Amino acid sequence: MASDLKNLSVFSTDELPDISHRRFAILVSEWNTEVTEALFEGAYQTLLQHGAKAENIIRGNVPGSYELSLGSQWLAQRADIDAVIALGCVIQGETKHNDYINHAVAQGLTNVSLKTGKPVIFGVLTPNDQQQAIDRAGGKHGNKGDEAAITAVKMLGLQEQVYSKF
Repeated sequence: MASDLKNLSVFSTDELPDISHRRFAILVSEWNTEVTEALFEGAYQTLLQHGAKAENIIRGNVPGSYELSLGSQWLAQRADIDAVIALGCVIQGETKHNDYINHAVAQGLTNVSLKTGKPVIFGVLTPNDQQQAIDRAGGKHGNKGDEAAITAVKMLGLQEQVYSKF
């Protein structure tokens, strides 16, 4: 669903798991800092709001969105990390670089998640321009960081359900 039709900060919080004992890594791209810092703040505050402890949230930085895959792998391989939230922003611009980067990052994060068996969340904005990015990083369309954090929480809840029934 296009984010102009849905607010990224509005989601169901029914039956969220207890995350007070869970450890999260939030990995932030330094490219488009104005946007990625807003995404980080959204993710961090959403985790706290839903029961995560500040000491159980670690932050890492990578130079750009392309590096999110390897950084996420390093973090997800840590035994003390339950979920990784990868945050970035690749603006369309005048060339097709965004097509290559976004595809590579999406595939890379999927591979890390499948390889480690841990939620690795794609919190990367792929807007056409700077204003669309701002609108999705705490602006009129909400914050993709909020959505990424709640996705991590819900995936951990599903993991608990799946493994408690077998």
